[in-house]
Amino acid sequence: MVTASLSSPDPSAVAPRLSLQCEAIATDTSTIRSLDWERSRFDIEFGLRNGTTYNSFLVRGERTALIDTSHAKFRDTWIPLLQEQIDPKAIDVLIVSHTEPDHSGLIGDLIDLNPDIEIVGSKVALQFLKDQVHRPFSSRAVKSGETLDLGTNADSGMHHCIEFLSAPNLHWPDTIFSFDHGTGILYTCDAFGLHYCSDDVFDRDPGAIAPDFRFYYDCLMGPNARSVLQALKRMDGLPEINTIAVGHGPLLRHHLSHWVSDYREWSGQRSKGESYAAVCYLSQYGFSDRISQAIAHGIGKADAQVQLVDLRATDPQELTALIGDAKAVVAPTWPAQPDSELQASIGTLLAALHPKQLVGVYDAFGGNDEPIDAVADQLRSQGQKQAFAPLRIRQLPQGNDYQRCEESGTDLGQLLTKAKTIAAMKSLDGELDKALGRISGGLYVVTASQGEGESRRRSAMVASWVSQASFKPPGLTVAVAKDRAIEALMQVGDRFVLNVLRQDNHQQLLRHFLKRFPPGADRFAGVNVLDSAADGGPVLSDALAYLGCRVEQRMEGPDHWIIYAVVEQGNVSDSDASTAVHHRKVGNHY
Repeated sequence: MVTASLSSPDPSAVAPRLSLQCEAIATDTSTIRSLDWERSRFDIEFGLRNGTTYNSFLVRGERTALIDTSHAKFRDTWIPLLQEQIDPKAIDVLIVSHTEPDHSGLIGDLIDLNPDIEIVGSKVALQFLKDQVHRPFSSRAVKSGETLDLGTNADSGMHHCIEFLSAPNLHWPDTIFSFDHGTGILYTCDAFGLHYCSDDVFDRDPGAIAPDFRFYYDCLMGPNARSVLQALKRMDGLPEINTIAVGHGPLLRHHLSHWVSDYREWSGQRSKGESYAAVCYLSQYGFSDRISQAIAHGIGKADAQVQLVDLRATDPQELTALIGDAKAVVAPTWPAQPDSELQASIGTLLAALHPKQLVGVYDAFGGNDEPIDAVADQLRSQGQKQAFAPLRIRQLPQGNDYQRCEESGTDLGQLLTKAKTIAAMKSLDGELDKALGRISGGLYVVTASQGEGESRRRSAMVASWVSQASFKPPGLTVAVAKDRAIEALMQVGDRFVLNVLRQDNHQQLLRHFLKRFPPGADRFAGVNVLDSAADGGPVLSDALAYLGCRVEQRMEGPDHWIIYAVVEQGNVSDSDASTAVHHRKVGNHY
């Protein structure tokens, strides 16, 4: 194994800790892993607790292929490390799994070193790449079933033939998978990945990476569950896969069937039923892709179906079907002077709308957008109802903007599932419902905060399903509904505060935090809080006690997450006062 460190030797330096790792993973096959140990934000601004990696791969047959490059922040060390492994001019083919900058950031540098290299990718990827590298290059567009024969390695005698699988929307429209029939390795880039940085090349400790694997799926793959199922069908037609070489995190080998089974189960659950919201975006335009992901993630939290739709890459017939069949449609602002192809897609979108749909619009923040009110008027031209208030982005999107978009998506998702929710409430047997309601609990307000300044995200909720769960270490459990905004701030490793309400003085706080807040609203406006008393979030000044907690585990239930947290700090304001208690009469709602 070859390793190289980019971190500063000065312990007081603020430069991020970056390093490289090069290791053989199969016959004639090696990986160069760019380890970004301290990256804390990614894509839709969800927090990273364990950093991330950007993985690329060298496959040497008679000819040599490089699969993906790395993030531009590794330019000064990734290129020299590649040159230690191989003369760049000896690389015959670069396979581009997709063109998001964290995987394609050094393609221009590679072309400069080897102008004759052939770049292989989907048709959409090659179109995107022309706008990124601003250099001429030789290319070949591929689709499902096509192959790239690298020939037989003279030393090992192994024949390497790469078969391609189209995997659009996982999670960009240009994605392809690449399967090496010689080694049985499937290269999937974002799909099956996770943001987890460690020296382990493979998935040796599934318990350690499982929470990040699930969180990554929920944020990036879940909104495209239908596309995940299509990709899994294509994978089923391949010979035995022994390794999934992902673009982020450890490669999946030791527990491969478990990870694939999880994707199949989660995507099947998310694809039940025919009603869905179509969330449109414009790939490579402003912040459209990231904002659309935040909205889609919010819709999914409410157990509603969602489909991301790229207005640039979706053909007219499929676009008409996706928009026409949707129960709700969300669209971005588009360029004031769109090119002819995009103008045709916009026309197709508007023509496919019908009066029974809910419609919403958000600022793509592309720099020269059609005004959001004009786009909203066009979308509502046939009498559609508003899904949510137009999401205006007045600056470079920050954490609170993404939070507002996610919460707007959740509100829309709750509208789409309202009938199902009511039916579930009515389905309980009457006596069972009453008996279950006799389980009482205390009254608490959970608060959480992450980030600083404009990037700060914070939220709160009333909780009564709270129980002490362990003595050593002191721990407790909190049940958090999946569609709660605060759920995104209570991932493994996150901190939160449990504020205990007092029996003789809780009504005002209870009424405040039980009201329905508009998306992105400050939950703490008008409430006295102590911002620095605990690490996880605000402490309510009028609370009886508070407990500062760190999330240790999450267990999934049908409609709630059961959060187990270690209690790290706490204090009581009045040792003689009692905890407020919540008594219900029925068990089908709080």
